[in-house]
Amino acid sequence: MRTWTVVLLWACAHLCVDAISLSRGPVRRKYKEIEVGKHKGTETLRRSRRGWMWNQFFLQEEYTGSDYLYIGKLQSDVDKGDGTVMYVLAGEGAGTIFVIDANSGDLHATRKLDREEKAFYRLRAQAVSKKNGLPLEPETEFIVKIHDINDNEPKFDKEVYTASVPERSHIGTYVTQVTAQDADDELYGVSAKLTYSISQGHPYFSVEPNTGIIRTALGPSDMDREQREHYQVVIEAKDMAGQKGGLTGTTTVNISLTDVNDNPPRFTKSIFQFTVPELTKEGKPVGIIRAVDADVGRNAEMDYTVVGGDGLDAFDIITDTKTQEGILTVKKPLDYEKKKSYTLQIQVQNTHPDPRFLSLNDKDMATVRISVEDVDEPPQFEKSSYIFKVKEDTNVGTAIGSVSAVDPDIQRSPVKYTIDRHTDVDWIFGIFAGNGSIFLKKTLDREEFPWHNISVIATEFNDPQQSSRVPVYIRVLDVNDNPPKLASFYETFVCENAKAGQKIQTISAVDRDDPAGGHRFFFNLAPESLVRANFSVRDNGDNTAGILTRRSGFARMLKSTHLVHVVISDGELPIQSSTGTLTIRVCTCDRDGNMEMCNAEALTSTAGLSTGALVAILLCILILLLVVVLFAALKRQKKKEPLIISKEDVRDNVVSYNDEGGGEEDTQAFDIGALRHPEVMEDSKLRRDILPSESLYPPPPLRRTLVPSRDNADVREFINQRVQENDGNPTAPPYDSLATYAYEGNGSVAESLSSLGSVSSEGKQDYNYLSEWGPRFRKLADMYGGEDSDWDS
Repeated sequence: MRTWTVVLLWACAHLCVDAISLSRGPVRRKYKEIEVGKHKGTETLRRSRRGWMWNQFFLQEEYTGSDYLYIGKLQSDVDKGDGTVMYVLAGEGAGTIFVIDANSGDLHATRKLDREEKAFYRLRAQAVSKKNGLPLEPETEFIVKIHDINDNEPKFDKEVYTASVPERSHIGTYVTQVTAQDADDELYGVSAKLTYSISQGHPYFSVEPNTGIIRTALGPSDMDREQREHYQVVIEAKDMAGQKGGLTGTTTVNISLTDVNDNPPRFTKSIFQFTVPELTKEGKPVGIIRAVDADVGRNAEMDYTVVGGDGLDAFDIITDTKTQEGILTVKKPLDYEKKKSYTLQIQVQNTHPDPRFLSLNDKDMATVRISVEDVDEPPQFEKSSYIFKVKEDTNVGTAIGSVSAVDPDIQRSPVKYTIDRHTDVDWIFGIFAGNGSIFLKKTLDREEFPWHNISVIATEFNDPQQSSRVPVYIRVLDVNDNPPKLASFYETFVCENAKAGQKIQTISAVDRDDPAGGHRFFFNLAPESLVRANFSVRDNGDNTAGILTRRSGFARMLKSTHLVHVVISDGELPIQSSTGTLTIRVCTCDRDGNMEMCNAEALTSTAGLSTGALVAILLCILILLLVVVLFAALKRQKKKEPLIISKEDVRDNVVSYNDEGGGEEDTQAFDIGALRHPEVMEDSKLRRDILPSESLYPPPPLRRTLVPSRDNADVREFINQRVQENDGNPTAPPYDSLATYAYEGNGSVAESLSSLGSVSSEGKQDYNYLSEWGPRFRKLADMYGGEDSDWDS
């Protein structure tokens, strides 16, 4: 139906365009002769009038015929119909989209055109001579305008729109706006005039026909998110102002109702029951209480409160912010023996109520019943901790305090007490198992340990697994059992020219005791002091005392050192005292009292160094010097690797065996007799595989007198002299020791192989017996056993 409507409209428009074209006729230049009558004999005048001109054609878009579409006819006044005029077309689309009959001037379109692509075309036409191609008149410009037809349906900006509106909104509440566009010509007809309507979404929403604004169409009671949250609305846009035959386009609008706080929370049940053991610790959960709210998000947040019951002080409730559940917790320790059950009234309400929909009284109530379970509890001490005080001179076996614990269960099991020996490793304290009385097992010393922290364990007799412990802090009180002493080792000097009554030193004292009223020391000279006539002690009253001279004129040469014995006593009972010694050395001073000359001890004392410090410094210096000397000695010592380090350390050495020397007639090299008689060698021989050191070389021992032989005595003396020189010089290379190779011992079956001991070494010998010794000597037998051997040549 739609296709036939379009064809009908196109046909009507085409007829109208043809009628307009034909009514205007061809483009031509018209001339009309007007004769003006005059008297005879006068000249006849001719006035030419230019024909009318127009400059546009109209062509309907979307032509679907197979032939070229006729647009109109171009004709010039110079064209007399004799075939001498030719029409030429130029401009946009000339020759491709538009063609002209060169003889007749008929203008055609070669294909269908779309106004939405291009609304008009500018062309130029001219009449030229066929003979010479010259223009017969100027070019004429004209426009071919494309007439629009309703061939484009409306299109929305989005295929799917998303919008939201609060639930319980009033009628006419703005939701969103949709917009469609039509590509047809707005100035030509009503093809592009759009009208909006709703095709799906009744009766909840409506749309304004001219603007496309969507609004709610129902009242607050009908727009409830809890009943229906999502809506899909289809909006239709129709051109031709909504008239019949117009084209339409549609879009979908997904509308969601947003939540408002219009529902109060409600408990899932009116009574909740829980059971909790009596030993549950504070803050531990007892159970979960649930309430539901039809709203979501912030509107569903709830607050739980305990508003009544007999357990207001024993239980508390908090809200889980993630699950919006109420968590019931223990607020204080429970005791089954005192109270076995509790009843609570729990209230729930919204955290953020909306006064437009809910009142402040929109709350819900529930009852919670809690039963306490009996648990076998360990003994409980009366106090969480105990503090006892005891004097440090308290006798062993004296009780210093007691602890008490009871079984809280109904059975009231008896309790025994022990001390955790990890807290009293020295076994200073003991406890009576039956009554918890703590007593001393060893003496105390406040100056060593002023506090003792122990743990006492209470255990049920019937169930040893049930036990508890309590800390016990024992403070040791001070007793005046330590005498005061000088605060330090005092050593000072007095000038030879000192005057009587001159203060030379201030002394103070210390005491390990700690009296409640503070220390008070008294200073006096010892009765047995021998220097009463030389020095005196003056108590300053502030726990210090001054040492004064009692006479003038001290002689360093007569007596260089004075020892002053001072008695220090405290002010507590029983009074404790001790005697301290002050060393005073006599020194030579100038008029201002500055020391000029004194003995070594006094100098060190004035410099602030004691004798012990000087001794330590000297020892350090000696140790440093010793280290330096040892380091230098080790650095100078040369190291030589042994010839053979171990069995695994195998090295290749090149040894030359072709140097045979001068033979037996060479008497300048060595004493042959010494090689034949090994008994002339010393009993102790030196190693050849290590570097000789001085410690290994004592003074050369006296060698035994060699038995005279028939050999040359000069050679023997020369060899002995060289041996002695090399034995006494550890640095002489090559660190050799004399070795004998000719002596092979007694009873050898093979006898000597050396030619030195052979009488007939020049004679021919038989070596055939070597082949009988096995395969290892086969090569040797081949070398010596053959008659044509190289050794025999």
